[in-house]
Amino acid sequence: MFKKILIANRGEIACRVIKTARKMGIATVAVYSEADRDARHVELADEAVFIGPAPSRESYLVADKIIDACKQTGAQAVHPGYGFLSENEAFARRVEEAGITFIGPKHYSISAMGDKIASKKLANDARVNTIPGWNEAIESPEQAVRIAQDIGYPVMIKASAGGGGKGLRVAFNAKEAFEGFSSCRNEAKNSFGDDRVFIEKFVESPRHIEIQVLGDSQGHVVYLHERECSIQRRHQKVIEEAPSPFISEATRQAMGEQAVQLAKAVRYQSAGTVEFVVGKDQSFYFLEMNTRLQVEHPVTECITGIDLVEQMIRVAAGEALPFTQDQIPRRGWAIECRINAEDPFRGFLPSTGRLVRYQPPATTMEAAMPVPEGGGVRVDTGVYEGGDIPMFYDSMIAKLIVHGVDRDDAIARMREALNGFVIRGVSSNIPFQAALLAHPQFVSGDFSTGFIAEHFSKGFRAQDVPHDDPQFLVALAAFVRRKARERAAGISGQLPGHGVKHGPDLVVLVLGDAGQRDYHDVRVTHFDQATGQAVVLVGGRTYAIQSHTPLGETLMAGSCNGRPFNAQVEHSPVGSPLAMRVSHNGTRIDALVLLPRAAELYRLMPYKAPPDLSKFLLSPMPGLLVDVAVVPGQAVQAGERLAVIEAMKMENILVATQDGVVKELLANKGESLAVDQAILSFQ
Repeated sequence: MFKKILIANRGEIACRVIKTARKMGIATVAVYSEADRDARHVELADEAVFIGPAPSRESYLVADKIIDACKQTGAQAVHPGYGFLSENEAFARRVEEAGITFIGPKHYSISAMGDKIASKKLANDARVNTIPGWNEAIESPEQAVRIAQDIGYPVMIKASAGGGGKGLRVAFNAKEAFEGFSSCRNEAKNSFGDDRVFIEKFVESPRHIEIQVLGDSQGHVVYLHERECSIQRRHQKVIEEAPSPFISEATRQAMGEQAVQLAKAVRYQSAGTVEFVVGKDQSFYFLEMNTRLQVEHPVTECITGIDLVEQMIRVAAGEALPFTQDQIPRRGWAIECRINAEDPFRGFLPSTGRLVRYQPPATTMEAAMPVPEGGGVRVDTGVYEGGDIPMFYDSMIAKLIVHGVDRDDAIARMREALNGFVIRGVSSNIPFQAALLAHPQFVSGDFSTGFIAEHFSKGFRAQDVPHDDPQFLVALAAFVRRKARERAAGISGQLPGHGVKHGPDLVVLVLGDAGQRDYHDVRVTHFDQATGQAVVLVGGRTYAIQSHTPLGETLMAGSCNGRPFNAQVEHSPVGSPLAMRVSHNGTRIDALVLLPRAAELYRLMPYKAPPDLSKFLLSPMPGLLVDVAVVPGQAVQAGERLAVIEAMKMENILVATQDGVVKELLANKGESLAVDQAILSFQ
């Protein structure tokens, strides 16, 4: 067994690998860029080596620097995590040639599965179901149309070297096939330097289901059941679960056996994932093989109790798998939500900056540790409160994983865990995750990869989140306000006749868009400061609330009508010192809690509209201003490029929404922008 390994990665996956290595008594070496000097993975590792500037192409993607760090520290093996160099065949080969063990598959296995056209041919030879299509590179749009007509519409046009949704189009007719081929080819050439494109049948109402495999150097390969990964936004996974609520036992076994056949065909050693697209009739077809550890591997660990990182290390050290196929259990249900630094209310734009508050929910499971019998909550992360989310890497803050006895139990645990996850300073997609988990089609398991595009085609708004009892949020706001008035009334030294009073009647004013106001008459019939109990009446319903959470705490824990809850309460979120924001199950309200006379006067106050900012181009996200494409005095037309902002490895092009003339540049190229910072103005 290795005495020391180096993790050629950063963030949560580096921290995850370190936990298993520590359990196995193996020393760890972290590598870090300029942006990650104070990162959590650097702190957790036994040693750390600086490898260069913040951009990954100058640090985490430079193979020479990784290999030099191994030699410098005496690391005997390298774990690549996922992303960066994890599926780089040349890197795996160079590591092996340097006398260092690559904790992953052999370079020839990576090579065989790295090309979509070649891997599909190999899958065919291994008697794995493949989607009907044309597996040779296509030379012209006319040829693409002929092939598409032979296969039958709809078809999927894909770049051979594609990934992450780039170089991919769906065509439902000849015109779309012609145009889609040209677009794919250009996009593939620009993104990957490889313009080969192929066409295959598009499976309608498809589900994305993948099989986890493990192989050792003795030729043994097993599958560890499946993961359901159909909840995706723009081809990026959002929620993953294991097992799938859709496939039958017969389909599960057939998919697993075919995944093993493919892994054996490429002499696979390590953890890997064979991805399938599954039709509504349970027909399944090979999509691709990921020759690395997947982001969503924790859900498989939860239902099997097998530490996948440990098995990767043991296999790389030459050990045989310690179990056979029939010894792999499947217990309960696991769900993972990816918690990303992005603003769902602004089109999921990246959100970088400092984590002013980072308070994950209470955990009862831990990576590299045994899975508790009754399930629980696990958080895999590479961040900490006060740390930064840099603009140079992906947007993941944490992975929130729950394990329950069945799917309904897992969904309930996840919803409660999301309620208890406090993140401030940067925006997160937690409200969106809560909306997905509450959607009836998700709860029923009736969804496909088009679920998000279908139900959130116009983006995501706060009102898109259904709440089974929206008046509960009103009752919570009244409870907090009454608690504050009780405390204020108890302060000594108040002038006689002018002390704080607390009658039973309150009015909760919920603030909506464009000045909309909803008034709710509330009565607090009972309040006991000592026990934290109150009875709140709203709209004919009674809410018996109990909570000992101190005033000022964001996370509020308690019970309502005997049922436990976690909610989040903040003061002054919308500029008013009296306002509070209450969030629960993804739904949030901004409210003023007033005495009846104050509410009466408030009704007379006119709505003050926000200032008109239509003559300014505002930055929709924090990021680096990499280009300004216009100059003062220049006339621009709607749709014309104005500026480019880079954040989270993505370039975002800002265009004019209407015709106009540029008046003044208010930010310079190379400047780091805050959200809503003005870039330029129009006349």
